[in-house]
Order: sequence, then C-alpha cells, then structure tokens
Amino acid sequence: MPDKLPRTTVEQWALLAAIVDRGGYAQAAEALHRSQSTVSYTVAKLQELLALPLLEIRGRKAELNEHGTVLLARARRIVDELNSLEQLARSLQSGWESELHLVVDAAFPRAQLLAILEELQKACANTRLQLDDAVLSGAEQALTEGRADVAIAPSVPGSMLGDWLMDVTFIAVASPRHPLFALGRELTLDDLTRHTQAVVRDSGTQRPRDAGWLGSPLRWTVSAVEASLAAVEAGLAFAWLPDHLVEPRIAAGTLAALPLVAGRCRRVPLYVILAQPDSAGPAARLAAELFLRHRKEIPNFTA
Repeated sequence: MPDKLPRTTVEQWALLAAIVDRGGYAQAAEALHRSQSTVSYTVAKLQELLALPLLEIRGRKAELNEHGTVLLARARRIVDELNSLEQLARSLQSGWESELHLVVDAAFPRAQLLAILEELQKACANTRLQLDDAVLSGAEQALTEGRADVAIAPSVPGSMLGDWLMDVTFIAVASPRHPLFALGRELTLDDLTRHTQAVVRDSGTQRPRDAGWLGSPLRWTVSAVEASLAAVEAGLAFAWLPDHLVEPRIAAGTLAALPLVAGRCRRVPLYVILAQPDSAGPAARLAAELFLRHRKEIPNFTA
C-alpha cells in the first residue's frame, strides 16, 4: 500500500488528453461541456503539482513537450482503466447495459445483421441499441475513440484483439447495358479509365484510405454501398461490390461481372471486436457471440 495519496487526479490527466486530442483548450472545453477557464485552470494546476511543464503553445495549437508525451502516454492507460472499472460497475448494477453501441462495416450482409439484431432484442429488450454503419477505417476509428462496444471491422486496432468473422468477396460489376460489355473481350485497365467508377467514401477521418482500383479519372464518390449499387444498376458506373449484394442481381440479369484480365474479385476480411473484453457487459458479450454464431449461416459466394 502507498504511504500517501496521489497529488494529481484522473480528471486532470483526462483534461490534458482532451486538449492534446482536440488541438486546444477551447476545443477540449466544448467537447467535455466545461468552461475554457475550468480546463485551463485544471491543467495549469496539474503542471504546478508536478512542478513540470507539459504543454507548449505552437501557433494556435497546444502540443505536448517531451515530458508531457512520456507522462500522458502512461496516464491514458490509467484513465482508460478507470473508465473500464466504472463501466463494469454499471453493468453489474443493472444486469444488462442500458445502452449498446454497435458499429458494423457496410460490407457485412444485412440479412445476417437483422437476424442478429432480432436475437439481441429478444435477449435484452431494455437495452437501447445504437447502430452505426462504417466503411473502411470507420469501424476501427470508432473503437479507438471509444464510440463502439462491439465492432465489425476489416482490421483490428493494434491495442485490441479480434476474431476473424468472414471474408467478403468484392466483384467488379456493371449493368449489362454498360458500354464496357460492347467491347466483346476481356477488359484492361486502359478500358476502365474511359468510364466512371463508383467508390464508397471511407467513413473514418483520422487515416482515411481507399480500397479497390481507383484509376478512373471519372470517379464518383458516394457515402454508402447502396448508393454505389444504385449507380451501377442504373448503368451510370461500374464498381467492386460485395458478393452477397451482386450475386442475386447477376442471377436476375440486372448486373453482370466485368470480364477483367485480372482483378475481377478481391477478398476483404471482417473481424468481430469487443472493445473492452475485460469489463464488457452481458449485452456486448452476447452481440459478439451472435456474430460468431451466425457466420456459419453466411453463404460463401464465388464469382
């Protein structure tokens, strides 16, 4: 047991982290619903108690100095641990969580998602569900920012663990009426550059990335997979789209797979990730379990 209590508080370190993450005192105050004077005083008091400056003002942005970088990295773990402890206490007190945040990559089949949500609703009817779609890095960012209890993502953040769920095959498709099919041969990249490609925008903002071939100068960028699908079905563009969306439409004749010389398909893995496995409540644990259970029911389409 320590022979004296700590001089600094978790609140002080959390406010310091908010200033760094948000880029300034005013932004941190707005995000945390505090006055700017309260934020400034709290962090000034922290530096006074440590007898060590932690921040430097560069232009209009508050940035950590060398000492602050070292100390805040360790303090973040303490703040996260306390948040997890409080979350666990809430779960123990209420039985089920009062609210569950799910972030699901848009490539995950909607039919399976609805089946999972139906089972989840029956098991924990009093838990409010917040469901967000994500594209590319969006689900990973939601996890690292603490905005997801369970996420279905194409990659696992370095500080977390995840279970492989499934591979989604993206197939290059267009309307059978599209001019590319009039060429009557296998298609090259040069052929594609003459036509519009529909791509879905990364919903993440920290490190947005692209996926699939993006060589067309006539690219259309949309915010949802459904919008890309609609543009393709209307004959306005071609795109790489998830197999579970395009296979029924290929069978019905409203879409056709593009006969590319290479790159007709690409596989994207999806993982189920429990944000706080040590302190997750029963609803979050059940949600992760249901995703894994339902993966056996997801057909594995091939082109």
